[in-house]
Amino acid sequence: QVQLVESGGGLVQPGGSLRLSCIFSGGLFSIYTMGWYRQTPGKQRDLVAVITDGGRINYGESVKGRFSISKDLAKATVYLQMNNLKPEDTAVYYCNAENSLSNYWGQGTQVTVSS
Repeated sequence: QVQLVESGGGLVQPGGSLRLSCIFSGGLFSIYTMGWYRQTPGKQRDLVAVITDGGRINYGESVKGRFSISKDLAKATVYLQMNNLKPEDTAVYYCNAENSLSNYWGQGTQVTVSS
């Protein structure tokens, strides 16, 4: 069974940076599209960034130019580097692993951007 464990969330001031990590276990990391999504209370879970098994990357419009997704195959880990954070980036951030047969979510990590 695939498990995803996120870390790296916390409280940061506007304009600051954070790096989220998601460690993948229990499966073959290289065959999954890995993604980051975020959710605030009462709203749907929105795409932040995804990186396919082939390395193609897509970002949500609101984070383009500020966030960067990457992965380390040897460590089975996907990262989300978040720069120039804004209060509207405050959310619970979830890691996702998906392929044609399955879809898995992590437990989420809270990111709060506030002065």
